[in-house]
Amino acid sequence: MTGGGYRGPQMQMNMSIPVTPVVKWLIIINLAVWVVFQLIVERLLLGQPIVTLLFGLVPFSVLQKFFVWQTFSYMFLHSYSVFHIVFNLLLLWMMGSELEQRWGSRFFLIYYLVCGWGAGVIYSLTIGIIGLVTGSFPGWTTPVIGASGAIFGLMLAYGIIFGERIVYFFMIFPMKAKVFVLLLGAIEFVTLLSSGIGGSDVANLAHLGGIISGFLFLKVYTHRQQNRWRKRSGERGRGLRLVVNNDRKKEKDGPKYWN
Repeated sequence: MTGGGYRGPQMQMNMSIPVTPVVKWLIIINLAVWVVFQLIVERLLLGQPIVTLLFGLVPFSVLQKFFVWQTFSYMFLHSYSVFHIVFNLLLLWMMGSELEQRWGSRFFLIYYLVCGWGAGVIYSLTIGIIGLVTGSFPGWTTPVIGASGAIFGLMLAYGIIFGERIVYFFMIFPMKAKVFVLLLGAIEFVTLLSSGIGGSDVANLAHLGGIISGFLFLKVYTHRQQNRWRKRSGERGRGLRLVVNNDRKKEKDGPKYWN
């Protein structure tokens, strides 16, 4: 099962934006892993999906064998389909470069990895919980691969930061980016309900997991930053001494204030 590429909506973005440093390295790493380890080693030399089973996201392996690295490594693997990796990396470039320019390289990289990792954790835990409750484990041994969880996290951030920018749904219907993100999330949720978890070739649950992870990360980070600013503001306030000299003899000069 792949993280998938969303084929419907198309975005109108600034196609002249340069490739920023972290985005460039993420593209290089994804392409290198795909060509060397998946196409050459796995498909041509071995003829078996050993790399995919070892480093793709397999809920059974994560929860039963404790292959916890899979919640991170799966986002650097893709299916043999050229469309899958090209679509993901194209979105990574178009949205990621603008976000990296706005945020800086360090914060952007952390956010990207958190979204991808969070999507993997949410997917694995959800599969496990559903299995325990219903006795059925859909997708239990099916590997999930692709950067789409992290990409959907980028879509969320793009919709928040560039929310007023116009994008085109199905290349026809113009709408604001923030509306597009809400609509996209709704489509993923409805698709998940209709096809079921593990019921299609596209891991809609991982997509939603990327959106949820991105939202929680930004929410927690913003809350912590606000608390930090309030604390610093309070410390400066406590260190401020107000001295008033209202000596009537010098009233003409007015009261005196200083730190």
